[in-house]
Amino acid sequence: MRWYSRPKEVDGGIKAQTKRGSFCRNWWSKKWIEIIESFDIHTRLARGRTYARKGQVVSIDISKGKITAKVQGSWDMYNVKIGIAPIEKNQWLEITKLLSSQLIYISQLSARHMPHNIEEVFQSAGCSLLPLKQRDLETSCSCPDWSNPCKHIAAVYYIIGEEFDRDPFLIFKLRGMDEVELMKNLGVDVKVPKETVKRLDFKASPLRADRFWSEDFAEEPDNLDFMVPSVSMPLVKRLGNFPLWQGKDDFNKTLENIYNSVSKNMLNKAKISLD
Repeated sequence: MRWYSRPKEVDGGIKAQTKRGSFCRNWWSKKWIEIIESFDIHTRLARGRTYARKGQVVSIDISKGKITAKVQGSWDMYNVKIGIAPIEKNQWLEITKLLSSQLIYISQLSARHMPHNIEEVFQSAGCSLLPLKQRDLETSCSCPDWSNPCKHIAAVYYIIGEEFDRDPFLIFKLRGMDEVELMKNLGVDVKVPKETVKRLDFKASPLRADRFWSEDFAEEPDNLDFMVPSVSMPLVKRLGNFPLWQGKDDFNKTLENIYNSVSKNMLNKAKISLD
């Protein structure tokens, strides 16, 4: 029987949001996990899943062609590196040309959704968006384990899958083109318009901070109607889960409980004030 040492507990590590069962929700992130699990590293993947769910991954950085991470192991903090060759510029030119030729691609990507047949576009350019084989990924870890990939690398694989779930543009970035570059090449400007910035210029506001809490600040309307929103924090939910959340509990669920509590408290105070 092989003996496994227990990793040191981490306070504030990046925990996988899926508590049990399969990782990820969207097809592209599930595809990433499917590819990773097709590698012949079954025992290390199982240990990696445990590490991911326990929050042993401390930090992750995704850049063009490279992922760097720190993972707390049994004895020390280990440095993990995962590399993948960026797609060539001429191939990206062909890819963006094909994507921009179909409105459905632009529409889905603008909605932050990965088109189902996008791999066909990359294949037409002679490459692939996701890695196809284990040798497509160059991995290293500073741990003393002779296995490569080790359980620390496997843990990063799973956390990265959840990050791809949250933001599909991270996959493009890993392959050499970030969101702003990609959408610009597709004719979509993702920057905040200057007109919006001007509308948010509070210097032009006639309000005076020193009178805000005074009784004569504004007349109280007669038809005030206070109620708890039927859907809590809708704008926050549209943004999705917090990137690389390091809390012990689910971020959105925790925040929703706070929103609901504040709403109810303010409702009670408003009723007392109007009585």
